[in-house]
Amino acid sequence: MSGWASKRFWQTTSVDIAEGGYAVALDGRPVRTPLKKPLVVPTAEFANAIAAEWDAQEDTVDPTTMPFTRAANAALDKVSAQREEVRQILADYAGTDLLCYRATGPETLVARQAAAWDAHLDWAAQRYGAPLTVTSGIVPVAQPKGSLDAYRAEVAWFSDFELTGFHDLVAISGSLILAFAVAEGRISAAEGYDTSRIDELWQIEQWGEDEEASALAEHKRSEFLRAFRVMQMSKPEI
Repeated sequence: MSGWASKRFWQTTSVDIAEGGYAVALDGRPVRTPLKKPLVVPTAEFANAIAAEWDAQEDTVDPTTMPFTRAANAALDKVSAQREEVRQILADYAGTDLLCYRATGPETLVARQAAAWDAHLDWAAQRYGAPLTVTSGIVPVAQPKGSLDAYRAEVAWFSDFELTGFHDLVAISGSLILAFAVAEGRISAAEGYDTSRIDELWQIEQWGEDEEASALAEHKRSEFLRAFRVMQMSKPEI
C-alpha cells in the first residue's frame, strides 16, 4: 500500500514502534512510500507529525497538504539512493554561497550585507576550518579547495532524514553557511531566512512591497521553517 490513494479509505491512524524507528499505520496497515518501502522515521515526534497529516485528510487525500509525509518519502526513496549526489549538490553551494557575493552599491546595501553576513562567514571559517572568499558583483570567484572539501565532509555527518531537511534549508536560502548556522543553533530558522533576504528586504524599502512577491516570500518562509523542523525531528531519540 503506497498510501497515496485518491480517496480516504481508513478510519483510524496510529503510530507504532518499528524496526529502525516509528511507523504510521492506517487501520493497522503500515503506510509505505511511493516506492513501496515501509515509511519508518527516526523519532516518535516525526511519526506523530505524519500521522496528524493523514488524520487531517477528509474525503480525498491531498499530498500537497502533507509536507512531513513528503519529506519522509523523499528521505527513503530519493536521498537514501542518491546520498553521494545530494551531498555533492549541497557542498557545491559553498562555491557560490549567497553570503560571498556582495552588491557593488549603494553603500547602504553594501553595509547592510556586511553587517548581516560577515559574522556568519567568520564563524563558519573558524568552526569548520573553511574560510570562503568574498567578492563584489556577480562574477564567479574560486573558493579554496580545502574549504570546499571541509564542507563536503561536514555534510556527510547528516542522516538521510536530516539531509532531506538540510537540503531545503540550503536551496531556499541559497546559502550553505546560513543552513549550517541554523542547523547548529547559532541562529533561529526565522533569523536564517530573514538573513538570506537582505537584498529583497532592501529593495522593498526602496520601491514598496509587491503582493504576489510577498505571498511567495511567506510561502518560502514556511517551507524553510518546516525544513528545520524536519531536521530537528530526524535526530535519533536518546
